[in-house]
Amino acid sequence: MITIALPKGALLTDSIKLFQKIGLDFSAFLDSSNRQLQITDPTNTAKAVLVRTHDVPVYVEYGQAQLGVVGYDVLLEKTPDVANLADLKFGVCRMSLAVREASSYRRPSELPPNGRVATKFVHCAKEYFRRLDLPVEIIPLYGSVELGPITGMSEAIVDLVSTGKTLKENGLIEIDILFNSTARLIAHPLSYRLNQDHLCDWVEKLRLQV
Repeated sequence: MITIALPKGALLTDSIKLFQKIGLDFSAFLDSSNRQLQITDPTNTAKAVLVRTHDVPVYVEYGQAQLGVVGYDVLLEKTPDVANLADLKFGVCRMSLAVREASSYRRPSELPPNGRVATKFVHCAKEYFRRLDLPVEIIPLYGSVELGPITGMSEAIVDLVSTGKTLKENGLIEIDILFNSTARLIAHPLSYRLNQDHLCDWVEKLRLQV
């Protein structure tokens, strides 16, 4: 029996719909009265664990789950040892550099030397500014990073953007896109290579749905 790590939050509903297409039903996770964090498909073919999105690659890397669904942004941020097998085409968003609209900054190069950038994606931000050869101070924030420029803590933020509504409502604008992100199907590398529990068959079925 394979175990699948499913992400809490924005990707969950589409993830469950995807697995339903191949005959695995984990829709009990969508029931607000359900408090279970691990359920078995009614056919007793597979189990699913419900975890925070940033923990999905951890469960897969350490073999507690053979498959997982996670955003590309998380893969780039955490750089886990997992097999990235398919772009699932949902959860579309982008990692953006944003500043206060009232500021004079309109390009990354216009940020002040050693300026401050608030983000919860520390690794992605460091890599981005390293490639630009632009020295900045990265401020790790794990709440509403939009407050960084608003309060004057930072000149800019690096954050995930979907519609851009939150930025607009807080007087921020995007001045660059680091990369685009979608949900990805990942697998435990050794389990996939050895085709344990017919893992390759499940992966192929999923690929046919996207």
